[in-house]
Amino acid sequence: MAQLEVSEAVDSLYQQVRNDKSGTDYVLLGYEGKNKIVVESSGAGTEWVDKLKDEQAQFVFFRVNTGDKESKRTKFVFLTWVGEGVSVLQKAKISVHKSDVKKIIRDFAVEFHFTDRSEVDLEKITTAVRKAGGANYNGQESQ
Repeated sequence: MAQLEVSEAVDSLYQQVRNDKSGTDYVLLGYEGKNKIVVESSGAGTEWVDKLKDEQAQFVFFRVNTGDKESKRTKFVFLTWVGEGVSVLQKAKISVHKSDVKKIIRDFAVEFHFTDRSEVDLEKITTAVRKAGGANYNGQESQ
């Protein structure tokens, strides 16, 4: 099996997502050819959701802000997307390739692997991030 090459831009954008002052909320990675991971997109917000392609395998690293007016927390998520149109052979390579990508994208609170668009639910992802964080920082009001 050919060695997976990861573009140098991946590390730079990973660092930007982690930097609170950069304004970059996500980096979306995809394939150039069969054995090179490249940056497909980066930016602010959740626009990466609309950029997931049914015929591709992609990786997304993004930030989720949780908390309330008293306490803000930023956590990070690593998501593997394998669209329904991805070949069986490519699907088999994903786990190996994912471990190579995780050598660069290594600090995250929660990891997901999705194959269906219905699974990409930002509210459920945020809930999972909150649970992974342990403490509940959602400003419990006394009644």
